[in-house]
Amino acid sequence: MLTLSEAAVAQIRWSASQSGCEGAALRVAARQGSDGSLDYGMGFDDPTDDDLNLEFDGLVVLVAPASQALLAGTTLDFVELEPGQPAFIFVPPQHCATDADKAARGGCGSGGCGHCRSA
Repeated sequence: MLTLSEAAVAQIRWSASQSGCEGAALRVAARQGSDGSLDYGMGFDDPTDDDLNLEFDGLVVLVAPASQALLAGTTLDFVELEPGQPAFIFVPPQHCATDADKAARGGCGSGGCGHCRSA
C-alpha cells in the first residue's frame, strides 16, 4: 500500500500545525485520467467507515476504496526539486516484469519498458 517518507510526515505535521489542523487525518487520493496518467491529491479530512486507515509515526492517513489500487506501492515524499523549491511528490512503483525486461528496454524509470512511470 501507500508509504510516506520521514520528510513527508514531518512536512505534513508542520503544515497541520500552521493551519490549525494538528491531529487531523490526511486524505490521499489518486484518479486515473483518460490517457492513463494518474492525478494525485491530498488534504486534511475526516475519516469515513470505508476508508483504509494507515499510520506513519502517529500521522493517520486515509485512503478511500476508489484510490487504494491506484496508490498501491506508491511513496509520498517531500523533496527539493530545485534549489529553494520543495514539493511533495508521488513516486509510483516500478512495474517491469523482470530484470531482463528492464535491461532489454532501458530499465525502469527510463520510460523504456512502457509500464514504468517515474515521478
